[in-house]
Amino acid sequence: MVKRQYLQKTLSSNESGFTIIESLIAIIIAAILLAATAPVIVLSTATRVQARRVELATQAAKTFVDAVQSQTISLSGITAINLPAATKTQPRNLSNVTKQADYLVNTTNMPVPSNKNSLYCYHNDGKLKTPTDSDCDAANNQFFIQAAKIKVQDSNPNEGYRLAIRVYRKDAFEGSEPLLASTRTQNTKQRTFTGGLGQKKAPLVETTIDISTKNTTFESLCRRLGRKEDKDCSS
Repeated sequence: MVKRQYLQKTLSSNESGFTIIESLIAIIIAAILLAATAPVIVLSTATRVQARRVELATQAAKTFVDAVQSQTISLSGITAINLPAATKTQPRNLSNVTKQADYLVNTTNMPVPSNKNSLYCYHNDGKLKTPTDSDCDAANNQFFIQAAKIKVQDSNPNEGYRLAIRVYRKDAFEGSEPLLASTRTQNTKQRTFTGGLGQKKAPLVETTIDISTKNTTFESLCRRLGRKEDKDCSS
């Protein structure tokens, strides 16, 4: 009997797999590409998150201003920064750096808060809570708001005032490091462009806005805001 011999079929080159060396080279190239693009991805993600955080903080500040203007919250318990009335001999000149402490928010006339007990809080649902509310430490609290009134000494509420606002992150009070705020020469407000978690001790928003009523007169505005040099508010 003749036995049949089966010849082993030789695989063609296009049917062969990768060798171990080729696979290792491919893994190394992929790792290099990932290492090159990872910082860009991290920077882009961190900036997007920070930009959204600043946007929400700006909305919190706007909500706070609207509540003040509609008198749905009271500012009777906040710090009042009293200024002398602007006169011809003592005009209010904001272009002078040394005079910025008179009318702009900084650590000279509005020190950073040492704790959150005197701050308003803003919840995720858009609700404002006063410092006396017990749920400012609730899980849905998003921001803390520091406020102060910059007004002319001995003026009445109808004469108006400048409202100074700082909005801090909820986690700003974690740890023992003190909070930050802008000084006369340095702006420490958080930027939207960041490569990490951001400076949580610095305010997300730091701004001032003038609050007036229908009874605010030009003279009261002049005494508070100042007027052209060599002119009195009564002239």
